[in-house]
Amino acid sequence: MRSMRSLLPILAFSVLVPAWAASVDGIPIHSTVRGSGTRTIVFVHGWTCDESSWREQVPIFEKNYRVITLDLPGHGKSGSPTHGPLTMELFAKSIEAVRLEAKAGKIVLVGHSMGTPVIREYARLYPANVAAMVPVDGVLHLSGGPNEPNPDRMKGPDGLKNREAMIRGMFGKSATPAIQDHILKMMLAAPETTAYQAMAATFAAPNWSEETFAVPALGIYADHSGSDDPAYFKKIFPKGSTVEVPGTGHFVMLEKPAEFNQLLADFLPKASF
Repeated sequence: MRSMRSLLPILAFSVLVPAWAASVDGIPIHSTVRGSGTRTIVFVHGWTCDESSWREQVPIFEKNYRVITLDLPGHGKSGSPTHGPLTMELFAKSIEAVRLEAKAGKIVLVGHSMGTPVIREYARLYPANVAAMVPVDGVLHLSGGPNEPNPDRMKGPDGLKNREAMIRGMFGKSATPAIQDHILKMMLAAPETTAYQAMAATFAAPNWSEETFAVPALGIYADHSGSDDPAYFKKIFPKGSTVEVPGTGHFVMLEKPAEFNQLLADFLPKASF
């Protein structure tokens, strides 16, 4: 039998990184909760990503906040629906299931890429639970242009090749080979069904209504991002503004974590917890 001393590292780790067993519509949702206190940040990943998207943020913000990361349905270690497709509503409900399981109150929602329409859907469904919103290089309206992602290209014989080409186009000058390798492995590990359905869900017309959200908001965007539209951001978030991080591509928070973390840390006192 192990001594208590030999078990201490295991016990300490289990306290620091508890995994919660929330579910939505019978789908198990993987999440991790770190830190403590009444102020909670929920980090929401993007298309075909997982909670490791936020590996540079969690160790910093858990010092002063309770930090929740999760894998959305169909992604990472979470389950997938057996009846019906992935939807923004399902994604939003998974956040709520995790929030309830963690017994959190109001939350700050940080959503990268596809995570931006996800957190908007959450704010539509559960407005009383939202303390602030932080879109991270996420689109707020559809351009209707020819370069808009096409879900059909994410499946079939060329699906994986098309996905990889799309992902490689997301990297900025600050994306080191190690960062690129992590992102490629993470995103290409998602099943074809997730790649197709999650992209189709992202660009479904009902997601793009123009209601306003009267909570503090900060948009953190890549350098010269095509998604950064300060005037439209202000229309959707009257108490918000945007900033671009020089030298970054789509994965701002991984490419320049120190700059990203400082922007987020400076913003968080504005949240209405």
